[in-house]
Amino acid sequence: MLESKSIYIFGYSGHAYVVIESILDLGYTIKGYFDIQKAHHNPYNLEYMGSEKSVDLKQIVGTDFVFPCVGDNLLRNQMLQLFKEKGLNQCTIIDSTANVSPSAQIGVSTYVGKGSIINAQTQIGNACIVNSAAIIEHECCVSNASHIAPGAVLCGNVEVGNRTLVGARTVVRPYLAICGDVTLGAGSVLVKSIENAGIWVGNPAREVR
Repeated sequence: MLESKSIYIFGYSGHAYVVIESILDLGYTIKGYFDIQKAHHNPYNLEYMGSEKSVDLKQIVGTDFVFPCVGDNLLRNQMLQLFKEKGLNQCTIIDSTANVSPSAQIGVSTYVGKGSIINAQTQIGNACIVNSAAIIEHECCVSNASHIAPGAVLCGNVEVGNRTLVGARTVVRPYLAICGDVTLGAGSVLVKSIENAGIWVGNPAREVR
């Protein structure tokens, strides 16, 4: 998966803990973390490297890898742009328990979580999260910085736009398209395509105005 065995993570709480355990289980070393401030709670005994906004990232990271460990789509998208601007080496983290088709394509800085399934000919963009036990069926396309939450199901040929959140246990019917910057509330059932950014909830999912 990686040429180097060493990774620096960005963000150190909540979602980061899940990613950290996947990284360690894969046998890689986390050299430290970057965050706005030093964490009060340090369960994995990681070294604080400072804020990514106040240090020379390239000098510290060198040829090692970086990975965004924040759940917020907008923040993760900003980190993706920062990594590109600084010329940092990005990687993909796929938990050892995930089931990913060999024909699927997965971008950099994307996390694929425990027990998730990504089926044939699916494309996942950069800086995405496919969270625990999520199912993405054949020929889906998930764009950059989107989050498919725990237990969510995308049936075949679904398109998901940039920075969209498909909430936990949500089901999206086949052949639907969801534009960018949409939030689908937990447990929703989407039966029609979404063309405008907004919040959708319920069964069937309706826009919240």
